[in-house]
Parts: sequence; C-alpha cells; structure tokens
Amino acid sequence: MEQTLGLMAGAGALPGQVAAEAARQGWRVVAFAFGNAPELEARAHRVIPSRLTEIGLVLDRLRSERVSAVVFSGTLPKRLLLEAGEADAPARRILLAAGGLSDAALGAAVAETLSAIGIEILDQRTFLAPLLAPAGVLTARAPSEAEWQDIGLGLRLARRCAEYGVGQTVVVSRGIVVAVETIEGTSETIRRGCQLSGPGAVVVKAIASRQDYRFDLPTVGLETLETMVSGQAWVLAVEAGKVAILDLESVVTLADKSRISIVSVDGDH
Repeated sequence: MEQTLGLMAGAGALPGQVAAEAARQGWRVVAFAFGNAPELEARAHRVIPSRLTEIGLVLDRLRSERVSAVVFSGTLPKRLLLEAGEADAPARRILLAAGGLSDAALGAAVAETLSAIGIEILDQRTFLAPLLAPAGVLTARAPSEAEWQDIGLGLRLARRCAEYGVGQTVVVSRGIVVAVETIEGTSETIRRGCQLSGPGAVVVKAIASRQDYRFDLPTVGLETLETMVSGQAWVLAVEAGKVAILDLESVVTLADKSRISIVSVDGDH
C-alpha cells in the first residue's frame, strides 16, 4: 500500500529534490509550501500553500491526507517566526511548549505535536544523502598553508557556534575571525565578512556534534559561490559527509573559473 509523505517545504531548490527522490522511493508526496520552492509543483503529488500562523490547518490536512511521516526541507528564515504575527491556537501551543525560538526547543515541540497524531519526522538524508560533500580538495586549486591555518581556526569556532545554535558559518582572514553567522543566514554572513576583510577570506561551514538532520541539513550551493566571487573570498571549507553541496558540478566549475578552492574536510585538517 502506498504511503503518504508530508513534505514541509521552505524556500529553495532542496524541497523539489526531496519530492522527486521520495516519489522515486514510492511515496505519495503531499507538500506544504511555506516558501518559494522551484519545481515543487511538478514533483509533488499535491502542493498546499501554508502559513506558520495557521498550523491548525496544516495538522488537519496531515490527517485528511493520511500522512504517516513528514520530512522538513528548504529554508525557513527564523526572522519569519519573529514576524509571524497573530498565530492560531496550535501554533501558540508549539511556541509555548518550546519556550523560545531556538532550533532545539522548536524541534522538540514540533516533534511532540506530530508524534501525538502518529506522525514520524524523517531524517532529510533519507532523500538527500548523495548531496553530502565527499572528502578532499574538490577544485583545481588547493588551499595554501596559510589558508589551511584559517580553515582550522574556522572549523573549531564554527563547530562551537553550531553547538550553541548561533550559526554554522564563519569567515576568517589571515588568522582573524571577521564574521560569525547568526540569524541572517550564510550568504549575508559571507557578504559581511568579505566587506570587513577585503580579498582573500576563508569561509567555513561546520555542524554541531549532535546535528538534528530531521530539521536542518546544512547546505552550500551556487548562491554561496556567487557571493564569494563577488566578495573576493578565496576558500570554501565544509565538513565532509555532513554538509550538502547543491549542484556540485556547477559549483566546482564556477570555483575553478574564479580560482576559489573548495575543500571538504574529514576531521580537523
């Protein structure tokens, strides 16, 4: 019997890829669209426009569509929660149970709400594992020794920041940390860091030791590289097997054209 997957879709390309892979695996995909996700209409069996302030309607549709599991995918900026306005009763209950807007607290409250109606939250890697970055230098140019030193510093700090839910991206230049991601997101962090450092910045993205892949699959992609090109950053480093690279071939092509080094680090170096 065909099972129905509820796709909680934020903005970006990932939800469409999740929908396609889930359908390939035999799921009937009902997508709840909270943001602009290209190709979602073509790849999901049904798309339901949804709002953060109307969680009661989402729960009702999950029941009526006989959804047995959900997966979260795409970008849902936390500022939207701050600006959500008047929420319905189920949304207020989730916020009250969470006691704040931290990722861990919100995730626990959402998981409890869905579990109460018999719905499991799936790990995003169930559908996106092939996108995880392979270990090694992925571009024609490898980092210099000085850049490796900045990568090491960036990794240590980015991991610590991720542990506290601050952000996952830092920008380092010649041994100085020039930007740390907070609520603004990866691209804005890179833009700010490059403005402060000038040419030659190193961008590092890492994750917490207990990363909850049900709610967050860290990603970089063409937008990341385009922002680096514009800001004249020279290196992008991510954690191997833990961060996804969207459209890897195009990303590497642009990086090579711009003499940017991309490395996927397994361990501390």
